[in-house]
Amino acid sequence: MFGAAVVIVLSGLAAASLSHATFKRYSFTLWVFAFVAASMFYPGAFGTWFGADLKILIVPLIQVITFGMGTTLSVKDFGRVITMPWPVIIGMFLQYTIMPLVGFGIATLFRFEPEVGAGIVLIGSVPGGVASNLINYLAGANVALSVTMTAISTLISPIMTPFWMKILAGRMVPVDFLLMMFSIINMIIVPIVAGLIANRILYSRKSWAGRAAHLWAIAAGCFVLAAAVFLWDMAFLGPLAQMKGGLLVGLGLIGLVSLAKLIMRHIIKGPENWMDKALPVVSMAGICLIIAIITARSRNELLTSGLLLIFAAMLHNATGYFLGYWGSRALRLNEIDSRTVAVEVGMQNGGMATGIAMDVLKSAKAALAPAIFGPWMNISGSILASWWRRRLPKSRSI
Repeated sequence: MFGAAVVIVLSGLAAASLSHATFKRYSFTLWVFAFVAASMFYPGAFGTWFGADLKILIVPLIQVITFGMGTTLSVKDFGRVITMPWPVIIGMFLQYTIMPLVGFGIATLFRFEPEVGAGIVLIGSVPGGVASNLINYLAGANVALSVTMTAISTLISPIMTPFWMKILAGRMVPVDFLLMMFSIINMIIVPIVAGLIANRILYSRKSWAGRAAHLWAIAAGCFVLAAAVFLWDMAFLGPLAQMKGGLLVGLGLIGLVSLAKLIMRHIIKGPENWMDKALPVVSMAGICLIIAIITARSRNELLTSGLLLIFAAMLHNATGYFLGYWGSRALRLNEIDSRTVAVEVGMQNGGMATGIAMDVLKSAKAALAPAIFGPWMNISGSILASWWRRRLPKSRSI
């Protein structure tokens, strides 16, 4: 009864916060707490459904979330690096040095068992998360720089993440560089590219993107190609065969987006911004379910070393903010850009790290740190954004 009461109270607070202007930004974190509580009190509920282990949902859910991230991007977000190269270069350097090395230092200092320690290094070795864009917006920072940094750090992650994992986490657990690289391409890069294509379908002002016949043809074509990929045995491609899942999800989602736009625009006559409203809900639900699945499998470890791991996640995150900011100032970035870089460095892609832990390292213990880091960075990021927004430089107004 106590467990049920805790879950009900947290769920009620999360639902109530959605309608409150101030507490709305914390609704995601409250939902995470509700799912974590449910998985701690009732771990069996997130173990198997109808005989299938729920961990098989983790990678597809991350692909869906990453696809959603791709729909918010455009080619200009990647090309913007040409117009602001120095801040982006500094941000990439700080992100891919501070976070992996600090993660390794924390894992070594606290003497976590190898798999848990590898998870701490992993969360430091992945690119920035899309939540950093929202936090930078709330902080009154440089949102364009934030989006570009997230896009570029994600684009180079198939090389940088396996590199640091091989160098640092390879001392703790076996790490296959190529396997991890292709897993990231399948889980992150392919869905992002699919999301970029969906972005053009959704928001292009050209006539082809609005005609019913064209949208139907795109949807049908994508569904046919998705079926072909599903039936095609790609084993002869070696490591490239790992991209089958990403292609399947990407093509399926492009087809669904095209079909949904056709229905919303030509049949229901619904709002143009329907995707903007649906995307946050889908992403939030997916992340909450992923965290619950991981927590249920690592319940015993959390009960014995959870507090220390939470402290390690908080320390890692805070160090990223601190060194990201002061490293940027030392390299002569202005105040606003330094704040932007600090948020990008401190906030990592927890979903990607969780997927790699389960898909490549095959370890629920390695997924613990990303599962804890994700909710905490949303709390700390919101606090930091509120602090900085009240202390904007005199030359900057919102």
